[in-house]
Amino acid sequence: MPIYHKLGKIPPKRHTQFRKSDGGLYYEQLFGTIGFDGMSVLMYHVHRPTMIREVLSETDVNPKIAIQKSIKPRLLKGFQLPAEDDFLASRKVLLANMDVHIGLTAPRQSLHSYFYKNADADELLFIHQGTGTLRTQLGNIPFEYGDYLVIPRGMIYQIDFDGTDNRLLFAESFHAIYTPKRYRNWFGQLLEHSPFCERDYKLPQNLETHDEKGDFIVKIKKQGVLYELLYPTHPFDVVGWDGYNFPYGFSIHHFEPITGRIHQPPPVHQTFETKAFVICSFCPRLYDYHPQAIPAPYNHSNIDSDEILYYVDGDFMSRNNIEKGHITLHPGGIPHGPAPGAYERSIGKTSTEELAVMIDTFHPLSLTEEALKLDDMRYYQSWIE
Repeated sequence: MPIYHKLGKIPPKRHTQFRKSDGGLYYEQLFGTIGFDGMSVLMYHVHRPTMIREVLSETDVNPKIAIQKSIKPRLLKGFQLPAEDDFLASRKVLLANMDVHIGLTAPRQSLHSYFYKNADADELLFIHQGTGTLRTQLGNIPFEYGDYLVIPRGMIYQIDFDGTDNRLLFAESFHAIYTPKRYRNWFGQLLEHSPFCERDYKLPQNLETHDEKGDFIVKIKKQGVLYELLYPTHPFDVVGWDGYNFPYGFSIHHFEPITGRIHQPPPVHQTFETKAFVICSFCPRLYDYHPQAIPAPYNHSNIDSDEILYYVDGDFMSRNNIEKGHITLHPGGIPHGPAPGAYERSIGKTSTEELAVMIDTFHPLSLTEEALKLDDMRYYQSWIE
């Protein structure tokens, strides 16, 4: 995300001596991407961030693929995913390819007993139910229903939930997650025709600086293996930082839909992009206002992408018998479109209150064993009149 931010205290010149009140040095760390060519921040630690006391365990956490290739449309009943106490244990990957793992999580407890770092992927968390605070080494971000949280790979974090009824959609992206290029000018600023702007972001605040020694467990995911490392100092010991590579939040409720006289294609709803997939937000909006407009989406073919829709709230105009937390998968290779009757009943409608998240991947997705536990097994026949 090309926007500059800073928190805490930093020296006036980078890569120079920055001393504590007792004369000792703070330890500078470059937290960057794409070698030294991508976005980065410079952070300043009380203790060396490189100290490892012990590697305690390693566990293979690669998703178990049940169906690698399929052309069958699917409906997964997401709210049937059982809740679990532990944040990581509750995360279930449902759909996966070489670029992204997509899944759901229903944690009952906050992530307190350890810290977590995903060294494989940028993470995008969508908050469907629950409120709380994302706590990171670069500051804290309060979150609520409808928030996207973007966490760069390698970021150490914990999550505090205010209650026990929490449900999240997540995407682990093996490519960097950016705002769409067509919304940005040559300098990186969001343009006037963008459906959101920089003031809509939730940036890290309330930097925690812990000068503590002890036993601190950091669970690190790397190459599909979850390693448990023991560190001798608190991971949140940053006194200050500045740069561009940091976690942030964005509310789906702040996305301002682009509308027109006739039906607009899905790219107008785009919110994030990567090299391998896009994420779109379907929000309450006015329908098309041509006198002969058909507000329901036209049938279209997914020739070169798989389409996932996660249904959040409201009246899902183009589908029948859809509930909150449902996920539909429309695989590439065959056309899909409105459910029987939806095309016709949309005529004359002036607005919609639907809320949904769409992910279109440019490579086919495989279904995991966890996905089959939620599959209704009949959705592919739902277009039969």
